[in-house]
Amino acid sequence: MASLSPSEIDRSMDLDQFDLPRYLAMLPLFHDMDPAELNRLAAGSKLRRLGRGDDVFYIGEPCNEFHVTVMGQVKLFAISPAGQEKIIEIVGPGNSFGEALMFTNKPYFINAQALTDTVVLSVSKSVLLEEIGSDTRFCLRMLAGLSRRLHGLVNDVQAYALHSGVERVIGYLLRDLPADVKARAEGEEGDRQQRVVLPVSKAAIASRLSMTPEYFSRVLHELEAKGLIVIDKREIHIPDPRRLHQFPLN
Repeated sequence: MASLSPSEIDRSMDLDQFDLPRYLAMLPLFHDMDPAELNRLAAGSKLRRLGRGDDVFYIGEPCNEFHVTVMGQVKLFAISPAGQEKIIEIVGPGNSFGEALMFTNKPYFINAQALTDTVVLSVSKSVLLEEIGSDTRFCLRMLAGLSRRLHGLVNDVQAYALHSGVERVIGYLLRDLPADVKARAEGEEGDRQQRVVLPVSKAAIASRLSMTPEYFSRVLHELEAKGLIVIDKREIHIPDPRRLHQFPLN
């Protein structure tokens, strides 16, 4: 498994045979840790296999660990007083969540639930605090990770306030393209067709982008009518990423 990225873990894996120290070493947060440190973290960690709709945690539950999506998709969400669900973030393979909440010494104030068949790794707060206390470099990496999360949330608020629905959908479709492809899309050079696979339902993505499912679908079909994308169920083909990127400016 050493050659695999966190997003390439086999869905049929045997959790009893899962090499936790090796997996932890693949995560950016733990890259520089030595085998003894990784073994200590693994001893304070657990794996859970969840079905669609199963809770990772819920509002009011004590927060004594943080989590990593090993396989599948996890949604972080809140429920309004009227009973409407708002997805705050969709966390895919190799990405962590719950770190900031863990350091508040307060219960969870959002919910986390599996959107698909999912495997979640949970690392206990106690073992994490021991490593933070003994390694300032690890502490700095934790701070960097929290800063990236905060930066992402600020970008989200900015997008909701300043960007149209079309711009938000285009940003979502382009965000996971390889960095070199995105750079060319934002410059003068074109690129070959790209393919994006929607990891979860359109309704979940719409909630993440703060729009209704109907409006999200309408924007997709508008982009397809203009020849900017081709929709094939959950696959979105982008013939020319540069044209798509520049569409809201035209």
